[in-house]
Amino acid sequence: MTILDPEFDPIMEPSRPAAPARSAGERYRIQTVDRPARTASHGQPTPTTPVVRESVFKVEQLAISYGSKTAVQGVTMGIDRNRITAIIGPSGCGKTTFLRSLNRMHDGIPGLRVDGHIYYHGHDLYGSGVDRVEVRRRIGMVFQKPNPFPKSIYDNVAWAPRNLGLRSGLDDRVEKALRGAALWDEVKDRLKDSALGLSGGQQQRLCIARAIAIEPDVLLLDEPASALDPIATASIEELVRTLKAKFTIVIVTHNMQQAARLADRTAFFGLDNERIGTLIEYDETDKIFTNPADTRTEDYVTGRFV
Repeated sequence: MTILDPEFDPIMEPSRPAAPARSAGERYRIQTVDRPARTASHGQPTPTTPVVRESVFKVEQLAISYGSKTAVQGVTMGIDRNRITAIIGPSGCGKTTFLRSLNRMHDGIPGLRVDGHIYYHGHDLYGSGVDRVEVRRRIGMVFQKPNPFPKSIYDNVAWAPRNLGLRSGLDDRVEKALRGAALWDEVKDRLKDSALGLSGGQQQRLCIARAIAIEPDVLLLDEPASALDPIATASIEELVRTLKAKFTIVIVTHNMQQAARLADRTAFFGLDNERIGTLIEYDETDKIFTNPADTRTEDYVTGRFV
């Protein structure tokens, strides 16, 4: 039995003295906007109705191990539809391990063990009978370093649809994906040229086009701009903002300013006393960067993390 029914579609400098430490709020205040409370006609504050959002992922007590080494443990969080969720934290805290678990990208690694649950629209991703190909069709991934195939620009985007038998209207699908990745106008006259001739930023946008060509529900982005120059990074960030309207996005980043600029919600992962990755705090991005609840989060976002 296949739990993910193919017919089910849920969308679809060193000598210089160090500057004094600043609080999270002082450092990132530029990222926030104070808004006056709404008032009724008689001048009294009007209660704000909580926004009810559709949950895409519900993660419950997730633990991931490779043999005897536990990489992540005790992660419980939810990820909402059409929002950008950033994952931040020091190196080695399990950010990418967690990201890859959301579409079972680490399946097949010897000694891998996943405990707990990841529910995707109510379906247990690690339950028996789940089709891993279907999981990865619905939950696409773009890696840290652009990895275009040694094929033409067109064939890069058309690769996944062809493999999935989505050959009808292929030209339109390729154009739509390239437009969605803000790359069409730059490559429309050279679709048969090798993708390896594109700039780094263009290659990364091509990889995003390749991921969205099969119209997934979720995009997982593993430090997608870390290997790019500032101009290309700004282009990728603007693209991610645009894509939020159609996709749920989870992004791992070491760039905290990038997380503050892009994300609706931010999860801070850290290391416990046994050097195991764990979720420290998860909240609205403004709160994480201006008024975090945990001192470990504030130490990290203000540069005092050891």
